[in-house]
Amino acid sequence: MSETPENRRPLKTRSKAWAGALAAELGRQRVSPDVISMTSVAFAALGAALLLTAGLEDQPVLRGLMLVMAAVCVQLRLLANMLDGMVAVEHGLGSSAGPIWNELPDRIADALVLVGAGYAAWGMGMTAGSWLGLLAALLAVLTAYVRELGRGLDFPADFSGPMAKPHRMFALTVTCVLSALEPLWRGEGQVLMLGLGVIAAGTAWTVVRRTGTLAKRLAERDQNPSK
Repeated sequence: MSETPENRRPLKTRSKAWAGALAAELGRQRVSPDVISMTSVAFAALGAALLLTAGLEDQPVLRGLMLVMAAVCVQLRLLANMLDGMVAVEHGLGSSAGPIWNELPDRIADALVLVGAGYAAWGMGMTAGSWLGLLAALLAVLTAYVRELGRGLDFPADFSGPMAKPHRMFALTVTCVLSALEPLWRGEGQVLMLGLGVIAAGTAWTVVRRTGTLAKRLAERDQNPSK
C-alpha cells in the first residue's frame, strides 16, 4: 500500500491510543495489510448475509438481533479498512500489490452492505428497496472513481463528503439499529428505505461536489501551467 499524507483519508480515530495499540500488535505479529483488507470484505459479506436474512425473518426479536449484528459488521469493516493502512504505512508492511488491496476490497464491501440493505428492505415488503440499494452502491463506486480520477491527473485525493465512505457506513449503521426498533411502531422496512434514500442522495451530491472540485483544479492548472 502506497499512501502519502495528501492521499490518505483523514480519520480522527487513527490517532486514538487503542487504534495505535491494535495496529502495533498487528505489526508485531507481521499480519499482512492485504489480509486485513480481505478481512474487511469478509465482515461486509457477513453483514450483507445478516441483512438479507433479517429481511426474510418474521420474528421481530430475531430480525432485530440480525440487524444489530449487521450494524456491528459494518463497523468492523471500517475498522479493518483503517487498520490495513496503519499497518502498511506506520509499520512498513505494505506490499507491491498494496494499492490494489487498498481500493478494490472497499468497492466490493460497499456494494455488499448497500445492496444487502436494499434487499433486506425488499424482503420486508418495500419492493423499491432492491433498486435503491443498487443505486446507492453504484453511487458509492462513482465517488471513489472521481477521487481516483483526480489522483490519476496528479491532484491530491479528494475525500470530501457529505457521503464519503465513513459517512455512508455511519448512516447505514444508524439505519440498521433504528430498523431493529421498527416493531415498536409496527414498521416494516421503512427505516431501511429512508436510510438508503439519504445515503443515495448524499452520495450523489458527493459525486457532483468532487467532480466540480476536479473541474476547478483542472481549470486552475490550465491557467497556471507552472504549478
